[in-house]
Amino acid sequence: MIRVAAVGDIHLGPESEGVLRPSFETLPATADILLLAGDLTRHGTVAEARVVAREIEGLGVPVVAVLGNHDHHDDRPEEVTAVLREVGAHVLEGESTVLGRDGARIGVAGTKGFGGGFVGRCAGEFGEPIMKEFVRYSRRCADALCRSLEELAEQDCDVRIALTHFSPVSDTLAGEPPEIYPFLGSYLLAEAIDTAGADLAVHGHAHLGTEHGMTSGGVRVRNVAQPVIGRAFHVYHLPVRERRAAGADRARAAAPGAF
Repeated sequence: MIRVAAVGDIHLGPESEGVLRPSFETLPATADILLLAGDLTRHGTVAEARVVAREIEGLGVPVVAVLGNHDHHDDRPEEVTAVLREVGAHVLEGESTVLGRDGARIGVAGTKGFGGGFVGRCAGEFGEPIMKEFVRYSRRCADALCRSLEELAEQDCDVRIALTHFSPVSDTLAGEPPEIYPFLGSYLLAEAIDTAGADLAVHGHAHLGTEHGMTSGGVRVRNVAQPVIGRAFHVYHLPVRERRAAGADRARAAAPGAF
């Protein structure tokens, strides 16, 4: 089993420095990788990014992150990314990374993603240029996620994970006001995940949502926004590909608590 720790929407600032570090320091005993699903800061400042960096530096497990909308608020996402990369975090935007852990190869493809809504209630590329650009931006994020997952499929990974901030499905938004669903995610992300394939999709952003969901293609989706999971991180157990090769359904049935 590969143990995947994940959390999003930690919204750290100078006054919250050190809050998560004690829990994060337990990760080597409980997880093989830590995923951060965006909104790591409150306002996207470099000072806040440095707080996040100190929380995750030298944890003893690889850290893979995407940024969220809060991390873009100060219009300095490149600087925020650089601060996190300085301490060894893999910050993805339309990219993938493969990490080795105890002989297993863990592939993660990531993008912030964007909004637009879900099938039957979604925005379209029609009308004013600014509206068309809204949808095209979402599509570009989804297309990049698809390409990154396809790249992982060619690299013989034991598991493939899609990491986003915005949600790919409406399932995990249950509890949020329906009126804001279009601003919480896009079905285009789910289409990308189902087209390229993944073993797990992880996102944040929906503080009032629910943890469990699934794409129409059967990929498990988990909302790991900290207000949803109610802890410093949650750990998901994924069977390595060799075990699933004998029958994915049997492997999952044998570990019903894994998700």
